[in-house]
Amino acid sequence: MHQDIFNTCSACSLTKDVASRIMGIVSPTTSPAPTIEPSRDGNHHKDHLRSRPASFEEYVYWAKATRRDESHQAPSGEKGPLGAPDATALPQPQQQQQQQHDTGRSMRTAGWGAIFYLITADVFGPFSTPWAFAQMGYGPGIAIFTVFGVLSTYSGWIIWKAYLGLDSDRYPLREYGDFFMRLFGRLPRRLVNICQSLQIILTVSIIILLMGQSLSQMSRGPGGGQGVCFVACLAVFAAAGSILGQVRTLRRFSWLAFGAVGLNCFIMLLCVVVVVSSPPNFVATMAQYGPDFGPGPIAKFAGFPPDGYASGGLGFVGTLNGLLQAVFAYGGCMLFVAFMAEMRQPRDFWKALVCAELFIYILYVAFGLFMYSFQGQFALNPAMQGLSPYLWQTVANALSIGAYLVVGTLFANVGLKLFYIDILQEFFRFPDLTSTRGRVYWAVLTPIYWALAFIICATVPMFSFVSGFIGAAFILSFTFTFPALIALGYTIKRDAMVEGEERFDPETRTYSYKDRGFKRFRRAFLKRPVLNTWNTIYFLGALTTCVLGVYSSVVALIDAFSGKSAATSWGCVPPV
Repeated sequence: MHQDIFNTCSACSLTKDVASRIMGIVSPTTSPAPTIEPSRDGNHHKDHLRSRPASFEEYVYWAKATRRDESHQAPSGEKGPLGAPDATALPQPQQQQQQQHDTGRSMRTAGWGAIFYLITADVFGPFSTPWAFAQMGYGPGIAIFTVFGVLSTYSGWIIWKAYLGLDSDRYPLREYGDFFMRLFGRLPRRLVNICQSLQIILTVSIIILLMGQSLSQMSRGPGGGQGVCFVACLAVFAAAGSILGQVRTLRRFSWLAFGAVGLNCFIMLLCVVVVVSSPPNFVATMAQYGPDFGPGPIAKFAGFPPDGYASGGLGFVGTLNGLLQAVFAYGGCMLFVAFMAEMRQPRDFWKALVCAELFIYILYVAFGLFMYSFQGQFALNPAMQGLSPYLWQTVANALSIGAYLVVGTLFANVGLKLFYIDILQEFFRFPDLTSTRGRVYWAVLTPIYWALAFIICATVPMFSFVSGFIGAAFILSFTFTFPALIALGYTIKRDAMVEGEERFDPETRTYSYKDRGFKRFRRAFLKRPVLNTWNTIYFLGALTTCVLGVYSSVVALIDAFSGKSAATSWGCVPPV
């Protein structure tokens, strides 16, 4: 999932113009509704969140209208909705409404083929899979990657179904947190947005740490000298990111996403070719995992490795840390909402989801099994830094540095915009980013954001364990725990609505409820008892895994700081 931002690269337009999009659009094919007056900054969506929110039933009403309207839209690439009236033939107020509608529709241009690429670029991060197999062995490794592959696809399906049921031209669903606003209220949305912000800055920290390791390896030369101080390597990459991050318009970076998946596949191929004819990088494994992982015979196991053969920790802790890398590898649901918001036909999202997840699963298992077969317990995370020939290790590191610089910049851009719009603008009335003062604030905040990410990774310089902690605390939550909660909330609330006996009035924005309280909840739950019970088990299982994963990562970090790892906080000795 450290590739998570490559998706953002093409999806950057999904976040950069949030404050300027048409948010109060009414479909010309639906019933009339009260006019929404434009706000001073044109951000109807944010004004709507500050004022009294619509009810769940109102969201569903307008979502149905939008889905009906989409069924009459021209295929991607063609202009204008099919059957839409000529705007010039309408009265003046309806002309303006029609023009607003067409403007909003013009922003939805992506087909499911483009979304397949975005999902792949978002989720695809194969370089932790060999290390994950080294913690779990052949059989459990294949089983875990298969199970989480299926579950991540199911989570994507949940988000897709809930999106179709709650998104509309009138109330666009733009952010992951919007689900929680519409299902559970303002506070849950705020908490989810805080978690999202934390995940992004910690992911930027991981990228700095990963590339700091690459710079350190390259600086040591073929003789294996001391090289540049490790903290200095981290600072160099963070400084480069803060400079590149001054570019606010992410659209300028979008073309770089097209080479992301191809570049990763090339590095994978390079790793596969090199490990066949060279031993593992014992210097790096001893530096990161201690003297027990020095030169020795390579061991592979069909089941869980015995104590002493798992670099992620002893017994259950090592297994959990390997499992968390599988969780981290499938992370990406957080940005699926943004992808669907750009689709002309969101109904087709499932095609892109299934194809992308299958493609990713095949490459994960194939690459992980192959590298584990040749490196065994000495597999390193990330895989390219486990290559022992300095030349090929340098080539792989050099290829990754440029790509990850863009990755880190884009992630930081999205994270900083989320903080700026949801916190600084909403609570402290900061100016719009397109204004002169907004540009000044951006120029000042960007290096501060990168400096904070640098401080985090310099304090905890253990890549595998830090990424495992983030995988447990955040990636697992956004990919498995939160979608299960969304499924429960959406399904029960939707099934509680009784067609024919209950009705939403768009004029008064009121809904005629048949019943309320526990009776309504029980009736809705029992309408689909098997599905709701499964989603409850799914939620509790994901939550339990999250807690256990955080525990195992913290234990592994404490163990690493006890002297087994060469890396220390703010030290010059690199972890690889």
